[in-house]
Amino acid sequence: METLLGVKVGCLFALLALTLGCGLVPISVKWFQMDAATGHRHRVLNLLGCVSAGVFLGAGLMHMSVDALNRIDPEIQKFMVQNGTGSKGNSSDAALSGHVEYPFGELIISLGFFFVFLLESLALQCCPGAAGESTVQEKEWGGTQVFGFHKHPPVLCPSQSPLRALVLLVSLSFHSVFEGLAVGLQTTVAATVKLCIAVLAHKGLIVFGVGLRLVKTGTGPRWAIFSILSLALMSPLGLALGLSVARGDSTAEKGLAQALLEGIAAGTFLYVTFLEILPRELASPEAPLAKWGCVATGFAFMALIALWA
Repeated sequence: METLLGVKVGCLFALLALTLGCGLVPISVKWFQMDAATGHRHRVLNLLGCVSAGVFLGAGLMHMSVDALNRIDPEIQKFMVQNGTGSKGNSSDAALSGHVEYPFGELIISLGFFFVFLLESLALQCCPGAAGESTVQEKEWGGTQVFGFHKHPPVLCPSQSPLRALVLLVSLSFHSVFEGLAVGLQTTVAATVKLCIAVLAHKGLIVFGVGLRLVKTGTGPRWAIFSILSLALMSPLGLALGLSVARGDSTAEKGLAQALLEGIAAGTFLYVTFLEILPRELASPEAPLAKWGCVATGFAFMALIALWA
């Protein structure tokens, strides 16, 4: 038991160190500063952004959504069974027979998607000047204006990249907590090490992509470092919670609440991935096949990691 605890503590520090290291590299190294990049370096940074877009796409579809779908329906059924047997004295079979077949997992993920959609709609309603300041529509291709939108200074409004960056960080933070929780709940050393390695393998690339995203959206260095530090603490926090849960009793209500939060986080992550990250990276017509290959490479890496994570 002491060996298992020591391994989990080691995993805790490994998760913290890797997340901090990978997340702070694009923020602290001047080579990744997009504003000062020209020529070949600018193209390389664009392709790196496409790789990170593929990583986010793979993380949203192959990890966060899958984890949420695998947890929500069983937790709802478990909650209904315990609720039915506790209040009415019915058997488990009777409680299960009253269960309605419905895609609850997909519904919760969709609610997370529409929640961020609502936030952005409210922000646009409160700040009408941002309506023409889309992250893609303001691009100029070959020196010509796109779709007839005139160029004007960016409007400072919470509907733009800062809000989406915040949503991205919050959704990844929820997911990181549940990843750490899963590691903390393992009962053997082998299972703990295997799961921790799988988490580390995709965690580093995702956090590197977050750091690169913060740099490309013009986030200030202090706020960017604070964001990465907060994100880095989430997996260790989840692991610590897992250790405490493993020593105590886990109720159905807690499991259901965790599953619902994970589903909402997956929905918010998908919104930011499809409406912010991918459109921004694919907006320019330069080297479309190279960009496709970079997005596919990032996605393929996450799909490969899904074999173990």
